[in-house]
Amino acid sequence: MKIKTFSIGGIHPEENKLTHEVATQVAPLPKQAIFPLSQHIGAPATPVVQKGDKVKVGTLLAEAGGFVSAPIHSSVSGTVAKIDTAIDATGYRKPVIIIDVEGDEWEESIDRSETLELVKDHPELTPEEIVTRIKTAGVVGMGGACFPTFIKLTPPPTAKAECVIINAVECEPYITADYRLMMEHADEILVGLELLMKGAKVTKGYIGIETNKPAAIDLLTKKCAEAFATSEYQVEVVPLAQRYPQGGEKQLVDAVINRQVPAPPAIPVNVGAIVQNVGTAFAVYQAVMKHKPLFERYTTVTGKRLQNPGNYLVRMGTPMQTLIDLCGGMPEGDNKLLAGGPMMGKALTSTEVPICKGTNSVTILSGDDARRKEPQPCIRCAKCVGACPMGLEPYLLAKLSAFKNWERAESEDITSCIECGSCQFTCPAHRPLLDNIRQGKQTVMGIIRSRAAKK
Repeated sequence: MKIKTFSIGGIHPEENKLTHEVATQVAPLPKQAIFPLSQHIGAPATPVVQKGDKVKVGTLLAEAGGFVSAPIHSSVSGTVAKIDTAIDATGYRKPVIIIDVEGDEWEESIDRSETLELVKDHPELTPEEIVTRIKTAGVVGMGGACFPTFIKLTPPPTAKAECVIINAVECEPYITADYRLMMEHADEILVGLELLMKGAKVTKGYIGIETNKPAAIDLLTKKCAEAFATSEYQVEVVPLAQRYPQGGEKQLVDAVINRQVPAPPAIPVNVGAIVQNVGTAFAVYQAVMKHKPLFERYTTVTGKRLQNPGNYLVRMGTPMQTLIDLCGGMPEGDNKLLAGGPMMGKALTSTEVPICKGTNSVTILSGDDARRKEPQPCIRCAKCVGACPMGLEPYLLAKLSAFKNWERAESEDITSCIECGSCQFTCPAHRPLLDNIRQGKQTVMGIIRSRAAKK
């Protein structure tokens, strides 16, 4: 078995996969569900309901607010309490729809049976129909980026897709939601992959999995041999070395098909690859075959001092406090709450932040893990340069950002940063490299957009 990996940089953080073998449980319904209108990259969704409206599970709450946008559907049945603002994972108050939960009544159009639907049994599913159903269901990238999936399946005329790569790497420490999804719904994932390949009009597919998940590699290898034995589609399970950030789009393309994606605005399809998270493949299966909008997801709730960490199937809009209570409550002492993992997750100021489409984990760091060490002067050791998977110079980008030298920061390719945190993790001086770079990157991207608008 040949083990592949990407070619530049990377680190090896401690795994802490505390919930690796914990079977997924169904989280209880919240008393009140909160639906942010920005659960995706692009324009916020536009509400189509009003205060006092009755909704069911699967009811459309907000339609896409532009081309790069995605609709929002209710995960609960009840009454729209209000359209207001609330704090989301960004830490800012954003527009939301709040629903008082009353029972669990589903839209009749959703197929709730457990019968596995196969693509060969549905000749009506043309590539265009597949893309339309994915778009209507509000499916976005489930790995955290939340890019609307239908857009990836319809690349610009200047790019041609050759393959679909399923990102089943899950290289972030602590998170195990994707692993549990693979172990519990492998058949549905493979049908989802076939739908993605048919929608993208390609016949080659790959599933990239790190070698710390041998059971998933064996299971999906066996399932692929059975599912695609007589099919026109060719699917290969690719074992990948344990190396962070193996799950980054560009790193995954490099590892799996040995092609390097150029600097922005280039994307993976420019070198022939469409990358989708394993959770997205499952959501695509449900959207296309079961007419089920994206309103729930697999989420890990974890932390070293958490009493009962676990994996949950959670309805969107559920406050994180509900999940924390299921795991025994917040540990005593100092804690840091993250939406996501410790490398790329966002620190939160409230446990009432709702689960959204991109929330793959609720992570609680406690004690020393919750505290940052005092930063010291940079000693120019270049460890951050060696760790950067994009071949950048993080110490320089952080300095340029701190001194607001935006022109130089742009020329040094700050927009190529994938914000993986490898530089900050490896820095012996505990410099806040990623913090500065992230702020600088946002500013530079704003300048670029403004410049383009003027042209």
